[in-house]
Order: sequence, then structure tokens, then C-alpha cells
Amino acid sequence: MATSQKLTEHYLTCVICSDVFTNPCTLVCNHTFCRKCVGNYTKTRPEAISAKSLLCPFCNKMTKVSAPERPVEEWADDIKPSFVIQGLLDSFGPGSKDTTNCSYCIEEGETTPASVWCYVCDDALCGRCVRVHNRIPSSRHHDVTVLSREVKVKRRRMVMCKEHTDESIKLLCKDCKKAVCQTCCTIYHRKCESVVSLGVEIRAMKAVLTRATGNLSRRRDEISKEIEAKKSKLEDETCRFKQMESDINSATVKVIERIKLREKDLLCQLKEMSDKHIGQLKADIKSGEMSVQMYQQQAKLIDQTLQSECNMDVYEMYQGCEAGDADPDLKKRGRIARVTFRQDTDKLSKSLDDLQLGEIDVLYESELDLTATPVLQDTINVKVAGDESDVMPRDVTEMVVNGIDTVVVTDPFNSSVKSFYTRNNQQGHSKLLLRGTPWGITKLTQNQVAVTALNINQIVTVEANPDLVLLSTITTSKQYWGITSLTPSTLAASSRSPPCVDILDMTGNMLRSISPLHNSNNILRYPYYLCTTRTGNILVSDLGTKCVVCLTPEGDVVFTYSPTGDTTLKSPQGITSTSTGDILVTDFSLHRVIHLTESGQFVKHLLTSQDGIQKPRGIYVDVRGRVYVCLNKGVIQTFLCRN
Repeated sequence: MATSQKLTEHYLTCVICSDVFTNPCTLVCNHTFCRKCVGNYTKTRPEAISAKSLLCPFCNKMTKVSAPERPVEEWADDIKPSFVIQGLLDSFGPGSKDTTNCSYCIEEGETTPASVWCYVCDDALCGRCVRVHNRIPSSRHHDVTVLSREVKVKRRRMVMCKEHTDESIKLLCKDCKKAVCQTCCTIYHRKCESVVSLGVEIRAMKAVLTRATGNLSRRRDEISKEIEAKKSKLEDETCRFKQMESDINSATVKVIERIKLREKDLLCQLKEMSDKHIGQLKADIKSGEMSVQMYQQQAKLIDQTLQSECNMDVYEMYQGCEAGDADPDLKKRGRIARVTFRQDTDKLSKSLDDLQLGEIDVLYESELDLTATPVLQDTINVKVAGDESDVMPRDVTEMVVNGIDTVVVTDPFNSSVKSFYTRNNQQGHSKLLLRGTPWGITKLTQNQVAVTALNINQIVTVEANPDLVLLSTITTSKQYWGITSLTPSTLAASSRSPPCVDILDMTGNMLRSISPLHNSNNILRYPYYLCTTRTGNILVSDLGTKCVVCLTPEGDVVFTYSPTGDTTLKSPQGITSTSTGDILVTDFSLHRVIHLTESGQFVKHLLTSQDGIQKPRGIYVDVRGRVYVCLNKGVIQTFLCRN
């Protein structure tokens, strides 16, 4: 009763009339109302009438009607009935069928406790009536069950024919794909070859719906994992954008500092020249003033001499004037004539236009088209200066660091991790030596990788800038070969002794160990390479069992690929998964790259020895549709699979 009451209050009540649904209908927005209520509500909204649509009181979304010329109160008759709501009303709403008392006795005016329920008649029966029920030939084989507190009876709702309203729909015309009543079958489906009872097909229909539910559940789980991966990427990208914003601010500050230094230099030059020029002008003024005083004194002496009665005084003054030493020279060499600031506005404007703080590079994802013919794009020679041994790259990944495409590869024979890149149109490389033997590699963030180091039971994290820098060393309890990143905080790593895949945190603690069985045998023997699918599952390439295994992080086996014949695997090595879910795996002995579907079905040999593939090891696919393959001869070949 509590369940029935809650359903009625929360799910079976019309918000317009606040009563239990009567003839419910569901609009295109998936909100349900009584037909009469939604029609009456629409009549009060002129905008809905002019739009010839039913208006939802919840979200104001319009639902078009097919016959707007009819009265508004009839518009809701065209809306598809809500069978789910009606079914709930029939089962739990007011007036739903009583299972406590015998239905037949109630019709006779008696009240007798029911002891049996007939699913075919849709009635509760007492012990006396059920004996009569069992003696009738047409009902003796009906599906009945004993009523108890544990038995919950679901009432079978009878759907009536719209044309023949007194008949229920019990038949299915498989030719017309339509559920019909007996009269419709007689009138309209006489020539149809396959008309069966609806009940006969229910089991098959339920099986289809059950499979559909399973598919929906799997797809839901896959999308949920994709969402988690996107959330993780969102955090990483948000941090990257903040870092780029900081880099732009830093570049701008550096440019402003250089401009201010130039400003200071110009002001110093101006002050030096202006002080010198002004000093010269002041000295000239002082010298001139002294000359004026001297001229005044000489003129006064001459006037006094002219008034003298002594001829010798006149003669001596005359001799002094003839000497001409009373006129000083105010002009000297090296004097500043004028100081000016010359600004080339056009040149300054061009310099500002040419000012390069940096560029925003956008890398767009380009789906790998595995139907296209792979084209060799580049060959990277992994041998660099200082290598003492032959080079045989084992695993590879690719990343974009500050706009620079960077390929990172493990080189176990030289105990090193290497990066290869092109910066300012110049090819470059970096080499990081490790104490152990590097093998598997996986990308952690946009510029960080994790690498397994054999012999010393370690996993190291490395940053690429694009030159390589050792970040940390994680000590583990086992020697791990393959490695893949599951989440920002968890890794999956494969061990050969014992053969298993372990889930680790970023400190090396083992969260759980996976040793899947097939026919009571462990299907892992030499799990040398791992990768993560787009749905968060783990792909294992196992050299010992010559198969590809797909595992959930919880340890369940999704599928195994171990065929025979032309599609067999002889020495499976590197493995990768694309953004579309496709799987690529290398075969060292058969010189192939094999293409599998997301569910582990063979598609084709994508690359063979005819494409130059010889003894391939690790493999990786980037977001732009480029396939990187490590070859035993010491090179990485890059193929483009894109139309």
C-alpha cells in the first residue's frame, strides 16, 4: 500500500488538476498530463492556439497537432497514449484489481478470501472457484499460482482496439507488424500469411528486449568510462591552459622589460646631451655678460682720455685700441647646436606588428581511417651519438609539447629513453640514461610518461620538454614489462613471473592482481605489452599464449583473440587502441600489423612486409591518424592512414 501511495502521489498525479491521471498522454517533452487538462490549459494560451500546438505547462515546449481545424479540446486526442503510465495506474492506482478476495464470489455478492491467482483470466479465486475453474476445458490449463505474502501479482492490462472498442488486442500480424483484435484480423488481415497470438510472441519479444537492455547497459558503462576519461582530460587541459596563460603573461612581461630598458637608455642619452647643451649655453651667456662689462669699462676710459690735456695719455690709449684684443671669440669647435628626438612612427608601428610573443597552435583530432591505404610518412633512426650497442626500440608513444611533435621511445640495449622532435626547422633528440632496462612506455599527461625498468623492479616517470628529464622513481614488488595508464591515479602493469596484470597506484602499491583463467588455465604467460581502450578496459598482447586478451580493470575477460589459419598470431608484440575503438597489434615473426575490431574480430592485415614492416615491436596511434611502428632494425616508421 505504501508503494502504491507513493507512486500515486509522485508519478500518477496530474499537476494541472492535482488528481490521478485520467486518460494520460505524454507530450514531445516527455511530460505527462490528463488529455482533458492539457487541452483546457492550451485554450487559455493564445500563443499556443496561434501556433496550432499543445503547450506544456512545465517547460512551455510546443507539441504540434495533426488536425488543428478540430476544437482545441480535441487536439490532445492525437497524442500517443502513455502506456507505461496507464499500466502503473492499472496496477497501483485507485481501483486497481483486488487480489485479496475471490473475483467470482464478489460478482455473486459474497466476500471470500482468494487463495489462487490466474494469470490468464487476470482474476483472484478462492478454493471453491478454482476447482470449478480447473474443470472447465478452456481454463484448466491456465497459468495459476498460489497467493501468499511473498507473491506479488501484476495485473495484466487489457489494451482495447480503437476501432472495435469492446474487443481487446490479442493478435499480432507479423506481415503488417501490427497488433490487432479478432475483428480487425477477420476484416483487414484475411490475406496475411502470418497472424499469431500476441502471447506466443511475447517470449521472443522479451528476449529481444533483454538483449537490448544488456546492450544499453554495456553502452551506458562504456559512455560512463568515456565521461570519466573526458573529466580527467578536462582537468589536464585546464591546467595546461592556465600554464599557457602564465607563459603568455611571462613573455609579455619580458618584452615590456626590454622596452623599459630601451626607454631608460634613451632618457639617459637625452639627459647627457641636454645637460651638455644647456651648460654650454649658460657658459656663453656668462662670457657675454663679462664682455659687455669690459666694453663698458674700455669706453669709459677712452672718454676720460679724450678729456685729458696730456698727449701721451691719448697716444697710449690709441696703441691699446690698435692691438684689437678686446673682442673675445664665443664660437668654439664641438659645440652642440641642437638636440632633437627623431621618432620613426612607421618603423615603430611595423616593429609592434612584427612583435612575436608566441603563437596559439590548435591541434585538431583527425580520425584514423583504417580503410585508407597506409602511406609511409617518415623514418626515425633511433641510434644517436653515444650509443654503445645496437639499437632495437621496444615501445613508443607520441605527444605534443609546447606545439612540438615529440616521439618518445624505449631503447633497452642502451638502457635509455629517447625523444625525437623538430624545433625551429631543426631536428633534435634527447637521451635519458636509466639504471635498469627500459621496456614498456605509457603517456601520463601531455608531457609526462611512465616507463618500466626491468631488472631493478622500478617504474620511472619522465617529463618531455621536449628534452627528457627524470621526475621520479617508483619501486615495485615485481618486475614489470608492459604498462598502461588507466586513470590519472592508477596504472596497469604486466608481470611474467607470475604471469598477471596488476593494478597499481602512483606510489607502486598493488591495488589488485589479475590472473584470468580460460578452461581452468591462466591465459597469460608472457604479457609483454599493454594498452588501454577508449572504454577503460585493458588490452594484453601475450607472446606465450599467442593471443590478445581484453580485461576489465576488475579482472573480467571481455574477449580473447587466438585464431588459427591465415589470421593466426605467431609472435604478438606491441598493441594499441584508436579513438574509434579499433585495435592494432604487431606480429614480430609474421612481419605484420593486424587490425581488429573493438570486440576482437579480425578485419585485415593493415601493414605487411610489402610495406617495409620487418620484425615490428611497439606500436602507437596519435590523434592525427599517424601510426608509429618500432622495427627491430633500429628505426621507427610513421605511416599516415587518412583520406
